[in-house]
Amino acid sequence: MAQALQGIPLQAVWSSPLKRARRTAEIIAETLATPPPRHTDLLKEVSLPLWEGMPFSEAEALYPEAFQQWRHDPANLVMRLPQGESTLDFYPIREIYQQATQAWAHLLDQHPGETIVVVAHSAINRALIATALGLGPESFHTLHQSNCNISVLNFTEGWQGPVEVESMNLTSHLGDPLPEIRPNHRGPRMLLVRHGETEWNRQGRFQGQIDVPLNDTGRAQGQKAAGFLHPIRLDAAYTSSMVRPRETAEIILQHHPHLELQPLDDLREISHGEWEGLYKGDIEENYPGLLQQWQAAPETVQMPGGENLEQVWERSVRAWRYLVTSHSQADQVQTVLVVAHDAVNKALLCHVLGLGPEAFWRFKQGNGAVSVIDYPNGVDSQPVLTSANITIHLSGSVLDKTAAGAL
Repeated sequence: MAQALQGIPLQAVWSSPLKRARRTAEIIAETLATPPPRHTDLLKEVSLPLWEGMPFSEAEALYPEAFQQWRHDPANLVMRLPQGESTLDFYPIREIYQQATQAWAHLLDQHPGETIVVVAHSAINRALIATALGLGPESFHTLHQSNCNISVLNFTEGWQGPVEVESMNLTSHLGDPLPEIRPNHRGPRMLLVRHGETEWNRQGRFQGQIDVPLNDTGRAQGQKAAGFLHPIRLDAAYTSSMVRPRETAEIILQHHPHLELQPLDDLREISHGEWEGLYKGDIEENYPGLLQQWQAAPETVQMPGGENLEQVWERSVRAWRYLVTSHSQADQVQTVLVVAHDAVNKALLCHVLGLGPEAFWRFKQGNGAVSVIDYPNGVDSQPVLTSANITIHLSGSVLDKTAAGAL
């Protein structure tokens, strides 16, 4: 993992004091020649006092009701602990989310504007990411954390300001391109890809539903995404009906010639209406204040002559549910490629976690990036965001170095 962080200026390494996290942090600090790790109990793993030291099978046998809560209703998982002659009701997942909030406040207060590494554990990491996104304990099983994965979160104004998930649960530095499918998984695995770069992305022009093709960089990104996904068995492939995602999908499918690419109009990019073809400066001049509103409160903006985010959500989720439903009844796990756009992909990532248009800017989507969403038991099961915005195949860095152009 330390090798994947090479070249990133780091000001500090923090870890849980538990041995497994502490040693991981020490290896990172030694390899990257950073100051020695600092430790805080706020990064300790979730406390499950009645189960600790037990195999899952034994915990399930001894505490069947609580184990069902763990699986299906983690926010209400309760452990009744002896307290003298009575018992104390302890809610582990609620507790770890409160701990995560305290951890962020502690860490960010000490490192304003700095880049730090945080080494912790599966449950506390999920709680850290979830609380950064404004999610509560009910979201516990919707985020996946693999051993030695890397996630990148950008806090632009400290703990009280907006947070962007630049990437989540990157594991390709460990050997396999994508995290393993977990045991007993029966539903589809959805691979959500953003199209490669266009010249308008590079220039920062709003393109929306103007059908701008890929540029040379975009085609190269498509080839790199194709190589990255080459080892993955794909069972179906879909694309927005627009040219830039279709070109990207066609490049990826060069390694999967048995598949027929299927277009869906509902996956087309947001219509920016009168903004399309304009630069930010043009928009500010002609629609004063509206661009700032779009950046600060996107859910409140009706694009002049175009769409609002509620409309994008409605059609994107409709298409997504159709795809997940179509691939939920197979005898084996179906891996489905979906190539779309920045706004559409952000809407779908938010939807998977139960977030609405107000969270639109929470997820970064780089050109050629791959995200992974799993449905353990098909369309009616709670989806799991397994990885978000994987771009390491494009630049060799865990940081997203793609163009930050307009939508």
